[in-house]
Amino acid sequence: MIGSFRRRGCKCKKKRCTCGAKWTYRYHIIDPKTGKRKQKETRGFDTKEQAEAEAKRILAEIQNGTYIEEKDITFKEFAAQWMKMYEKSGKVKQSTIDIRKARLKLLEKRFEQIKMKDITKLMYQEFLNDLSEKYARKTVASTHEVGSLIFKKAVELEVIAKDITEYAEVPRKIATIEELEEASEIPRYLEKDELARFLKVAKKSDRPLDYPIFLTLAYTGMRVGELRALKWRDINFKEQTISITKTMYHDTPQPPKTKSSHRTIDVDRIVLDVLDRIKKRQKIVKLDHKENDLIFSRGDNKPVLHNTILKRMKSLLRRAGLPDHLTPHSLRHTHTSLLAEAGVSLEVIQNRLGHQDDKITRSIYLHVTKPKKKEASQKFAELLGSI
Repeated sequence: MIGSFRRRGCKCKKKRCTCGAKWTYRYHIIDPKTGKRKQKETRGFDTKEQAEAEAKRILAEIQNGTYIEEKDITFKEFAAQWMKMYEKSGKVKQSTIDIRKARLKLLEKRFEQIKMKDITKLMYQEFLNDLSEKYARKTVASTHEVGSLIFKKAVELEVIAKDITEYAEVPRKIATIEELEEASEIPRYLEKDELARFLKVAKKSDRPLDYPIFLTLAYTGMRVGELRALKWRDINFKEQTISITKTMYHDTPQPPKTKSSHRTIDVDRIVLDVLDRIKKRQKIVKLDHKENDLIFSRGDNKPVLHNTILKRMKSLLRRAGLPDHLTPHSLRHTHTSLLAEAGVSLEVIQNRLGHQDDKITRSIYLHVTKPKKKEASQKFAELLGSI
C-alpha cells in the first residue's frame, strides 16, 4: 500500500491507544499543473482498519483517473458561494430562500471555520443528533436538506470527493405521554354562533375593509397570503367563483404554496356583493388601476399588511367577547369545521382549501363528524332492535 499510517496527536504512545487519538493516512499525488509530487493526508479515523479502507479507495481512484483533489475551503466560504448560486438560479421563491438562509445559520454555527474536506459523516450525523435535542424534527429535516444541497453541489464542483450527508438520518424523538396528549388536541376554531357574533362586530366596524376581509376568509377558507394577493381579474361575478392563482410574500406576489393550491372555488353571493361594493368604492377614489388591481389595498396600491389583518382580528375578537389568541388562520379551520358539520366530504373540503392532504384538516373533520358517526351507529342498532 502506497503511503503511511499514524495516530495523529497520540499522547499515551501505547500499541493499543487509550487516549482516543485518530488515525491519519498520508500519501502522495502528482500535481497535474506542475508535474511534481504533492503530499496529501486524510484523517479522523477511529481505527487503523478504517484508515486502510480509505487508503484503498483513494488508491483505486488514482489508478482509475477518477481521483479528485479536495480544495482547502471552509464550510462558511463555500456555503456563501452556494447561496449566491442558489439565489440566482431563479427556480425558487424568495420565501424559500429566506428559510434556507435561516437554516444555513444553524449549519454555520457548527462547521463555520472547518474545511469542507475535513467534515466527516460522523461529525455531520452528530450535528443532526445535537440539533434534534433543541429543535423540532421539521426544523432539523429542513436544516439537513440545506446541508445536503451544499455538499452535493461541492461534489459536483469537485471541491470534495464525496457527499458526507448521503446516508445521514434525521433522528426521531420518542414522544412523551404529555406530548402525545398535546398533539391530539384539535386546533381552536370558532363555532357557528361565535363566527356569526364575530362577523356581526366586524360589520359594524368603522374600518371599511374589516368586514370584507374576514367575511371572505371565513366563507372561502383561503390563506391570508392568498387573500392579500387577490385581484379583480380573479373574481367571476357571473359564475360566482374566485380563482386563487398566487399568494403574497411581503409585498411581492408569488406562485401558490403548492400545485394543488392553484384552484377555483365557488363562493356565495353574500361575499360577492360585499366585494362588489369595494370595487365601486375604489372606482370613486380612482384606485382601480389596471396594472395593479388589488382588491384589498392599503390605499397606495400595495396589499394590506398581514400584521394589520392580525391586529384587526384580535381587536374585533375582544369586542365580540371571544378569545383573542385566535388568528386569521383560525378562520380557515372554522371553514373546515362548518363544511364538515354541513356534511361536505373530506375530499371536497381539501380540494377547496387547496391541498391534497393535511393532518390538521383531517383531525378537525374527524372531530366534527364523530358525533354523526355515532348517531348512525345508534340508529342502526335501534332499527335492528325493532325487528
